Amino acid sequence: MQQFTHLMRPATIGTMEIRNRIVMLPLTTGYCETDETVGNRLIRFYAERAKGGAGLIIVPFSPVPAGSPMEPGAYNDSFIPGIRALTDRIHENGAKIAAQLITSYHVILKDSIPEVVGPSPVLNQMMRLVPRALTVAEIIHIVRCYGEAARRARQGGFDAVEVLVGGGYLLNRFLSPISNTRADEYGGSLENRMRIILEIIGSIRKEVGNDFPIGCRLNVDEQMEGGHTVEDSRDAVRILEQAGIQMINVYTGWHESPVPTVQASLPKGAFVHLAEKVKGWVNIPVIAANRINDPIIAEKILADGKADLIGMARALLADPEFPNKAREGRSDEIVPCLACSNCLTEILTTYKEWGKPVSTVCTVNPRAGKESEYGMEAAKRSKKIFVVGGGPGGMEAARTAALRGHSVTLYERGNQLGGRLVIASIPPHKDEIASLVKSLAIRTGKAGVKIMLNREVSPEIIAAGKPDVLILATGATPFVPNFPGVDGKNVVPADDVLTGARTVSGSVLVVGGGMVGCETAEYLIEHVPGVTGVTVLEMLHRMADNVSPTYRPFFLARLKKAGIRMETNTAVEAITEEGVKVNQKGVSGFMKGDAVVLAVGFVPGSPFSEKITEKVSEVYSIGDCVKPRMIKEAMEEGFHIGANI
Repeated sequence: MQQFTHLMRPATIGTMEIRNRIVMLPLTTGYCETDETVGNRLIRFYAERAKGGAGLIIVPFSPVPAGSPMEPGAYNDSFIPGIRALTDRIHENGAKIAAQLITSYHVILKDSIPEVVGPSPVLNQMMRLVPRALTVAEIIHIVRCYGEAARRARQGGFDAVEVLVGGGYLLNRFLSPISNTRADEYGGSLENRMRIILEIIGSIRKEVGNDFPIGCRLNVDEQMEGGHTVEDSRDAVRILEQAGIQMINVYTGWHESPVPTVQASLPKGAFVHLAEKVKGWVNIPVIAANRINDPIIAEKILADGKADLIGMARALLADPEFPNKAREGRSDEIVPCLACSNCLTEILTTYKEWGKPVSTVCTVNPRAGKESEYGMEAAKRSKKIFVVGGGPGGMEAARTAALRGHSVTLYERGNQLGGRLVIASIPPHKDEIASLVKSLAIRTGKAGVKIMLNREVSPEIIAAGKPDVLILATGATPFVPNFPGVDGKNVVPADDVLTGARTVSGSVLVVGGGMVGCETAEYLIEHVPGVTGVTVLEMLHRMADNVSPTYRPFFLARLKKAGIRMETNTAVEAITEEGVKVNQKGVSGFMKGDAVVLAVGFVPGSPFSEKITEKVSEVYSIGDCVKPRMIKEAMEEGFHIGANI
């Protein structure tokens, strides 16, 4: 059993002692109430993470009115009761809690109207507009707001506060020479660009006293051409330490940076070197962050002395029990964050529709933000349940139902669990999918589900078993279009390429530019010897249209860099031995290729025979056998059925 002695060792930040080295990083969720107060939904979300074993939980709060329920507010005293209810619940579960004071792009300074502001009128690429430059009087007002918000945080029971200088948000834009072109005392030199930050720290210290920890989440490397760099941070962190900061929470990148920070293409712990540098420059605790979702990686970072604490946000969104599972030697049960970026999609798009209610989601955790709705109460009556199909939906339904006290048997006609995820884990950078399959299979077995592999469900099995409930999770099959020549010897399904059932070589044409087609193209160019070139043909005007919008630009850039040619608005008319006849916006053409790979989507599997379903009083269908979609929908539907039977 892996021992995580460094990860589970207590730590001290200023006067605050925490039970282990796991810090839940701030996460914009939209789970507060529409009036920006803390309500039961936000409390239940964070209470589960405290109960799950996190040492310190950092929750974002708005110190200045912004006009949106993205984060809960802390800009007047009416917010204190809700804050107190949150901190009490966290403390009841043994964790410490800090308030991160965050000002993103919008603020309300006059006339109750949100506006995008900045240090200077320099184009904000994220918002696609030029912000209004703040006046000195407005800067002084914002500084005062931060101090007053920190005072409310302490009154409300928080153990510490953190100032966010990252993400390309307001304070980060003051720090950055890209966006701060001011000629007054708030622009120019590093000291001047840090002035608002240092004044905020002073304002906070004046309001909370000397015995209350103040941290800073600092963008150590903006990853923007001409921006604030790692070398600039050498002086910045020392200035912050001298100003009384007692913790540096390492951040990297703007939202519009060309370098991704959470995508699965990044190795785990990809930015630990930044924390290691900062740790060598200061004598206060340093938090390492970004792409750390594995306790083994976290333990090594601490053991090697590269950081003092480990920051996780999406890892604890995916699995609130991550710390407890690691401590108890159940690491194989941890639900892995897939780094799929779905949790970011709605949050980031909302910045352009400011004020719209938002709610983050998690692909692998259907309960995220719905802890009050899905309490996992024991079933009133134990039922005999047969689940047909061992993909993510089937396993999640079986596992959830079994945990509630039902007697569950899962039938899988193949020789392993996972369904389509087994193939989905094969393309480059999809290792986390394999981790999800492993975790789901282990947790399904430990929940008490009887797993039957290599077993087709027949009328005889149903008649003999007499289940009360039948859950169909039989998945989907690849769609085969009726193009002329689709049955040619040079035509290969994407599944066969990925599994190695068939080989291709030379120049390859991939028909279908969705996620599967694009990932297959990347697999071909990187892993199949003899492939000299790959072209992806997509009939729509957008390539990879079903890929998360926050991941898609990085994904397509990677394909382009690999030399993959991508053709949109390209309809296939026929396949020949030499290639593909196409129509591009009404113009006929021909594309040569030695092989044609089909990746044109999926259709639900064959419906179950009435001879089977008519013998069961309760029958449910979930996942791709209803409509082919993504992992998120299969997990959601599986959990919902399992939680409500």
